[in-house]
Amino acid sequence: MRKTILSLSLAAAFAVPTLAAAQQAAAPASPHTITGNLGLFSSYRFRGIDQTFGQPALQGGVDYSHSSGIYLGNWNSNVSEGAGYPGGNLEMDFYGGWKKSWGDFGLDVGFIYYYYPGTDAGVGVPFSPANNRTGNVASGTVDNKELYIGGSWKWISLKYNHSVDDYFSTPGTKNSNYLDLSGTYDLGNGWGITGHVGHLKFKNMTNGDYTDWKVGVTKDFSGWVVGLAYVDTDAKGDCNPAVVNQVYCFANSSGTKTKDAGRGIAVLSVSKTF
Repeated sequence: MRKTILSLSLAAAFAVPTLAAAQQAAAPASPHTITGNLGLFSSYRFRGIDQTFGQPALQGGVDYSHSSGIYLGNWNSNVSEGAGYPGGNLEMDFYGGWKKSWGDFGLDVGFIYYYYPGTDAGVGVPFSPANNRTGNVASGTVDNKELYIGGSWKWISLKYNHSVDDYFSTPGTKNSNYLDLSGTYDLGNGWGITGHVGHLKFKNMTNGDYTDWKVGVTKDFSGWVVGLAYVDTDAKGDCNPAVVNQVYCFANSSGTKTKDAGRGIAVLSVSKTF
């Protein structure tokens, strides 16, 4: 009798952790996901346009997503004051939306707010956004607000952004829009290729519209992704003083040098998502 009781007790003792492990394994996955990203880029190009006067950019952010498709996020980068951000050197993006996929197809709708802390534009202030048709100059903090909708199929995506206020605080440019066609293809063994064509419609600006494009290759080294891309545009950025309305001729922060912000360049990057 004692031997039998002892055997049952031992069996029960060993069965308890096994049952607990089974219950733990059967526990449903959390509906919440939080990820971060960090990258170093030889130059920051936004929609093909130079934001750092050809200098490196350190970029990073954090994203939250729910299994329902709802997401929120923040992304940040250093920028050059001469790119239209008087008194500022930081870009902070805040966004949220809803994203869902059905097999090979996906849908993404949301809102994004671009904020440049420390900026203070105004008449007579260097680098302040200005409308080259009306002569009106932005006042106060430089920012931008956009609604967007995007669709994807396998490795191709198409996205439309629409400004609901003056485009990056340039007076009279509400309803400017940007169309982005992009593709990312996995070649296997950590290799990938990327491609992009985009077009900006800059409302009520002379020579503000342009098309940009990018082709590149990436290689994943244990989670660290090294990329090399060629970026170019047809934006009007001739810095010859005799040529007028060159919207994309940008100066450095001290105003002593100028560059065509839409010129073609190669961009090297190292990034990681964690």
